[in-house]
Amino acid sequence: MTDNDDFRLRVLHEGWNTFAIATIRTRHGDTIDRAFEHHGAAAGVLPYDPERRCALLVRQDRVGVLYWGETEPIAEVPAGGLDRKTPEATAIEEALEEAGVRLSALELVVEAYAMPSVSSERIWLYLAPYGQGDRIAEGGGLATEGERLTVEEIGLDTLARLAATGGLRDMKTLILIQALQLRRPELFTA
Repeated sequence: MTDNDDFRLRVLHEGWNTFAIATIRTRHGDTIDRAFEHHGAAAGVLPYDPERRCALLVRQDRVGVLYWGETEPIAEVPAGGLDRKTPEATAIEEALEEAGVRLSALELVVEAYAMPSVSSERIWLYLAPYGQGDRIAEGGGLATEGERLTVEEIGLDTLARLAATGGLRDMKTLILIQALQLRRPELFTA
């Protein structure tokens, strides 16, 4: 993060995340203050089995969900911060750590800003096929990072129904299910 005439930061906390007040000059010439959070870039992947027509998702306690008083973890695709790795390497590593699946072929869906109104986070989202033989570990995340994930293999028909009825509450997961439906519609037909 660099300060310049159009973007200045007053850092309030620096740690795993940086929280600050950003003073920005808009393209219209206005100067305004905004809350700002920075924790880097990330990658997420939807591992799906085209033969058995299912996908791997994980559940874990999330502070944002708990804030609203919801105690049931929501289903999400494996994802994590880049930590000086490429987005592709991160997606492959997170899938193995979190879901216990070995991935080799990634298909980029999008590189997008997760929440541009308050965060600098950019995330690369991928689709990746796998087969039963690629489930080589239990998954569950890294205990050293406080992760205790539950891994679920869920049918694509169920995921499509959840996407259509508002049952997928994590946006990166919703985007990837819908992208898979558009790119591989035959996986969602009887």
